[in-house]
Amino acid sequence: MEKKRWDCTALPKGWKMEEVTRKSGLSAGKSDVYYFSPSGKKFRSKPQLARYLGNQMDLSSFDFRTGKMLMSKLNKNRQRLRYDNNNQNKGKPDLNTSLPVRQTASIFKQPVTKVTNHPNNKVKTDPQKAVDQPRQLFWEKKLSGLNAYDIAEELVKTMELPKGLQGVGPGCTDKTLLSAIASALHTSAAPITGQLSAAVEKNPGVWLNTTQPLCKAFIVTDEDIRKQEELVYSVRKRLEEALMADMLAHVEEAANEGEALKEEGNGSEDMESV
Repeated sequence: MEKKRWDCTALPKGWKMEEVTRKSGLSAGKSDVYYFSPSGKKFRSKPQLARYLGNQMDLSSFDFRTGKMLMSKLNKNRQRLRYDNNNQNKGKPDLNTSLPVRQTASIFKQPVTKVTNHPNNKVKTDPQKAVDQPRQLFWEKKLSGLNAYDIAEELVKTMELPKGLQGVGPGCTDKTLLSAIASALHTSAAPITGQLSAAVEKNPGVWLNTTQPLCKAFIVTDEDIRKQEELVYSVRKRLEEALMADMLAHVEEAANEGEALKEEGNGSEDMESV
């Protein structure tokens, strides 16, 4: 193993950052990052570091991997703090996580109750009109252009959809289709079949089924299920091997640290005897 240690300027004075690079095994080339307090205590993760520092320092913008403050996140946190301070007296924030579907006021006739003293008057209601509410078509297009980033602000690679899934509707891209299918899986308890009507390609605005995502009808075959099972098994196998290699590397590292401490102890005893 190769170890490098230097002062971490993003943390209070006296803190050290250490990078350990493995030279052998399945995880060769992988680097682990550790931090040492001025008293010599070792920290392996950002949560441990945050618990130790407590209120001494805000680590929300601290990148544990590089040991630096991410300026973009720091500016965002400052803007959010100013916004919260300016709006703290305006009521609770809106924590609604519903999909961005426009809440359009109903333009259809609603049941009306007419109250009079005439004994022959009857109240008529239409349950179907009371249940059905207008929905905005192609609202999934609002999700286009949104990307996911990791803690280092690097773009996360998007998923690749199977060739059997084809979008339908104006301006439907693979990213929009992926968002629509993911939304349907999380918000609907009904089976996801796609648009079953062939007329939807000619006039999507009229024949589109709003309960299904913006994709053509598809069928999941036994071969698709078998390939997915093989893929899951392969990924789990690689994960098991990686975890085993990581565990062995940690055991080796602990043994090396023990030997180093033992040698330091023997050296101090020799110096005392002299």
